Amino acid sequence: MNIEIELPHIGESVTEAVIEKWLKNINDDVEKYEPLLEIITDKVSMEIPSPYNGKLIETLVSEGETVGMGKVIAVMEITDADYIDKNISGSIPDDTIIGSFSDVANVGPTGGEFNDTSIILPNQKNEDFVVIDNKPDNSDKYSPAVLRLAYKHNLDLNDVVGTGNKGRISKIDVINHIQRADQIKSSDNLRLNISDDDEIKEPTILRKIIATRMKKSYSEIPHAWTSIEVDMTNIKKIINLNKEKIFSGHNAKLTYLPFCANAVSKALKEHRHINSTWLDGKIILRKDVNLGIAMAGEGGLVVPVIKKSDNFNVLELCIKISDLTKKARTSKLHLEDLESGTFTLNNTGALGSVIGGAIINYPQAAIITTESVVDRAVVKKVNGKEIIAIGSIMNLCLSFDHRIIDGLDASNFVQSVKKSLESITYDSKII
Repeated sequence: MNIEIELPHIGESVTEAVIEKWLKNINDDVEKYEPLLEIITDKVSMEIPSPYNGKLIETLVSEGETVGMGKVIAVMEITDADYIDKNISGSIPDDTIIGSFSDVANVGPTGGEFNDTSIILPNQKNEDFVVIDNKPDNSDKYSPAVLRLAYKHNLDLNDVVGTGNKGRISKIDVINHIQRADQIKSSDNLRLNISDDDEIKEPTILRKIIATRMKKSYSEIPHAWTSIEVDMTNIKKIINLNKEKIFSGHNAKLTYLPFCANAVSKALKEHRHINSTWLDGKIILRKDVNLGIAMAGEGGLVVPVIKKSDNFNVLELCIKISDLTKKARTSKLHLEDLESGTFTLNNTGALGSVIGGAIINYPQAAIITTESVVDRAVVKKVNGKEIIAIGSIMNLCLSFDHRIIDGLDASNFVQSVKKSLESITYDSKII
């Protein structure tokens, strides 16, 4: 029997996806749970497995086309027994990871979480249900995302060239049309001398999505920046004394990061305006502190989230960060690991950076980077006298939304983080 295959829902906040690549050809045999296609959402790039054993008969959505979650994307030929077994026994087991993550778009300084419908105020309508007047001819054939973009930019969709199946217009087609129009308008001022030796490279779909988000974050959020020095000398000694014991006892790597995560989480609870979002002229103060930790994944930078991070001590955060790092490097993060972040911490110091200005992880209000810990000469007071000594110094850098956060608020926040880190002594019960 032939059965329609729908694009599965992978999270409440994910409403549509771009078909990046079909992994099976027409008439190919497909095993249950075998990767069938790759998709790109506004959060992740991932593989979607087949829900049945059978044969791929037809693909209804072309590569590069945007489709809503739950829409029919293919037709498979399966046996009646497989269909009955599937619908009696249920769907994929709870412990099965739906797809594997490759490139991820919601990254700290190089890509922000981007979901206009993730925050909905009471009595506020979801953008998916915006009423559009003067619809184009045959508007039923366009996805809601395409119609929204056309309405927002006052486009005539008859002027847009579709690259999808049978000329269907996708969200990417509309974005490309808008970008080409912008390029034409500014071409007189932006003419480049391109030689035969220059390479012209077409960005990937994911890179275009990241570019769109970065432009949105940096154009919509008035970024401001501040930095402060923190003496990490005591923490460095604590790490050297305890890292082997913690690794052998908990299989976790003790670094500066869990100390910083703990200090940032406590400071966010105290300074609620930093843990917030600007939405339609209102400030949304987040109740929970859900700390996103930017880290390298197998296919790119990811930002898994530690929910209610202020409830955990340094050792607990160390274990959680180590666990998330292992999952990120082996492509075993679940979508829920990447959702609901309210603030982002990026440990750029692990890459050798000593100072940086990160782009805010939209729609959050701020992002903080922890830079390299560097030994250098500092002035310290010993027995009431000032002496020159060697200190382990780290820069904390905060990018913040100036609509919500003033310079005083930002300074008070980083001062709180600094005070928390520098107050740690050998007697502190943190491990």
